[in-house]
Parts: sequence; C-alpha cells; structure tokens
Amino acid sequence: MSFSDLPIIRVQDATIFQENNAVLNHINFEINKGEFVYLVGRTGSGKSSLLKTLYADLALRIGEITVGDYQIRDIKLKDRPFLRRKIGIVFQDFQLLPDRSVTDNLLFVMKATGWKDKAKMKSRLAEVLMRVGLGAVSTKMPHQLSGGEQQRVVIARALINEPMILIADEPTGNLDPEVSDGIFKLFLEINRSGTAILMATHNHQFLEQYPARILKCEKNKLLDSNVEQFELTGIY
Repeated sequence: MSFSDLPIIRVQDATIFQENNAVLNHINFEINKGEFVYLVGRTGSGKSSLLKTLYADLALRIGEITVGDYQIRDIKLKDRPFLRRKIGIVFQDFQLLPDRSVTDNLLFVMKATGWKDKAKMKSRLAEVLMRVGLGAVSTKMPHQLSGGEQQRVVIARALINEPMILIADEPTGNLDPEVSDGIFKLFLEINRSGTAILMATHNHQFLEQYPARILKCEKNKLLDSNVEQFELTGIY
C-alpha cells in the first residue's frame, strides 16, 4: 500500500478525556482520503474533545492516533504547526482576530505556518477567498461581515495550506438555516474536490438531505455507521 492510500486519520484503542474524565473509551476508526464523515452526539458526549485530540489541542493519554504521518500521542510542541498544515480547522465561533482585516487574518496564519514568499502568499490568499465566494471582502474587518461571511473567511483560512482534511466543529451552529445551508454546500463542494471532511453537527436536516458516514458519541462509546446500525435520536 502506498502512502497516498493510507488513512488520513487512524484511531486505535484510544480513550478521550475532558480534563480528568474519560468521555470516550477504547475507540477505533479510520478516515480515508476524500471521505465525508459526520460526528454527532449530545452536548458533553465527547465530540469536541475528540476533535481537539485529533489536532493535538488536548493530550492523548491512552491509545494511538495517527494523522497523516504524525503520531499524536508523542507529538512535540514544535511539530504541531506542521500537523496543522495537514488539517484545516473550522470553529463554530469563528475565532477571527477582530482588530485585523480579512487579508491580515489570513496572512497571520500563513506566516505562522511558514509562508515567506510575498507573491505566492498574495496569490494563494486571493485564490482561497475566491474559492469561498468572498473575492471582494479582503480589506473588510470581521465586524463588517455577516455571520455567514465570517464563517466563509474561517473556511478560507482553513484551506490556506491545502489540507488533507477539514475538521469542523459545529460550523453552522451560530448561523440561521438559510445561511447554514450555503455554508454546508460549500463544504460539500470542497469535499468533491478531494478534501476529506469530519464535521461535528447537531443539524438533523443535513444528515437526512446529504447522507454520509456517521460517527456517533453515545454512553462513552463511538458508534460507526460503517460498522453497525444505530438510531439518530438523542444527538441534541
């Protein structure tokens, strides 16, 4: 098997913690190149903690997780920026720098992840903004944008380094239904171009309208629709 055929994410017998409480025990799953996977479960069931563990924001204490060619349990602080070049992270609450324009928000990430060539930075910045339908907002400040536009900026930021996978934690949770649908369709478009997506969501409508593989956090376990059938009740 070539490296390109290996799973992007491989989780083996991992236990996920919130502070000192184990919220998911002995979980196993893989996500392959180009997959679209939902992550569902009640608030407090471990969804966000799992995602944070995948991108090394929370320590992995038990088990093994591999993302790309990085072993999360042993990852060094200096290697985390390189890991996060392979992962695009989309948050519910945007986390844009409020005192900087859209351009400067994206440039901040580029500099933090090793970009140095100004011409290439300018070109890539314009490319990702066009990709998310925001070619005309580069000079605006976050407070001048709607919630949907801010989330598109966050997605553009996540795409900067052409990641293997986008990890999205409730990316439409703060948006009204019409705007949410547009953001979700943008994720589908990104997925169709070959980028894997792992999306935590409470939106039952997405699961019904756009069926895909589902991982469900329930009673300290992680259920996988590729392995077993389960009810989608109780995901709120």
